Amino acid sequence: MDRDHTYTVSELAKLFDLTPQALRFYEEKGLLSPGRMGGARFYTYRDRARLQMIQRFRRLGFSLEDIAEYLDLYRSGQDGSDQYRVGLEKIRRRLAEMETMRQEVETIISELHVLEDEALTRIGAGAATGE
Repeated sequence: MDRDHTYTVSELAKLFDLTPQALRFYEEKGLLSPGRMGGARFYTYRDRARLQMIQRFRRLGFSLEDIAEYLDLYRSGQDGSDQYRVGLEKIRRRLAEMETMRQEVETIISELHVLEDEALTRIGAGAATGE
């Protein structure tokens, strides 16, 4: 990938299967900071890499605030260990949330199986009595 290549709003949006409005939204939230040339926005290789991180974190369920905090460390050029420590804390918190959700889903599935069994039993009892 050519690191000197720049992208227009529509080019970068298409590359990530996003709408131009989504890129503008990320800009409004301070997650992206495109350059401007003659009034038009342009995005650099670095912006592309940031958008890739944003999309990954969004897919994993992180909030925009969490993403912004992580990217701010990245932008500030601080020691990478600080960035990874913050990231690790957020990842662990998200994992705990997902584990809780999984337990809740497993409970619901078990309850649904009980209801299913009860319904099948009643259907079978009704068929046996001719109802």
